Amino acid sequence: MQLVNIQQIRNNENNPRIIKDYKFKKLVKSIKEFPEMLKLRPIVVNSDMVVLGGNMRLKACKEAGLKEVWILKADELTEQQQREFIVKDNVGFGEWDWDVLANEWNTQQLGDWGLDLPKWDDKDTFDAEIDETGDYDFPEDDLESSHVKMIQLFLNTKTEPLFKKWELKLREIYKTDNLTDTVYEVIKKEFSNYGN
Repeated sequence: MQLVNIQQIRNNENNPRIIKDYKFKKLVKSIKEFPEMLKLRPIVVNSDMVVLGGNMRLKACKEAGLKEVWILKADELTEQQQREFIVKDNVGFGEWDWDVLANEWNTQQLGDWGLDLPKWDDKDTFDAEIDETGDYDFPEDDLESSHVKMIQLFLNTKTEPLFKKWELKLREIYKTDNLTDTVYEVIKKEFSNYGN
């Protein structure tokens, strides 16, 4: 474990976990009030200093104005083990970005790692419910309900790298944290250009 400049650490762009604004504000407040806790729960990074565990903590630390944070390097993990760690480390905290999970992760592995999936393992039930009602009952937050629609992207080895590059650029432009919010902002801007 070591204390490093916060600017050395890179967010994981494929992190499938998000946090609501009010929970994020509480996290920032708790870090400001008790920064010593970060040594007990260091941010886990790979050899490239990309976060494997602690994306929201890193974001909150930056918001709290910290210049240094404690990290634990997990540079001996394989690529597959890193992906598994990201999910297993987050099973009990925050909220899932279903869009990232649906498009970037293997649902069988997610289930094996302990994530409660919204019946994706029963494709016939999922498809039938979508066809019949146009909706699907995704798990609700314990604090508020939300309406969720899932769009699956089909990218190949040629289009996926371009799509990810464009998406990251659009996230910078629109200052968004995930694909869903980015798509929403792009569509909103396009419609506002036409006066609708």
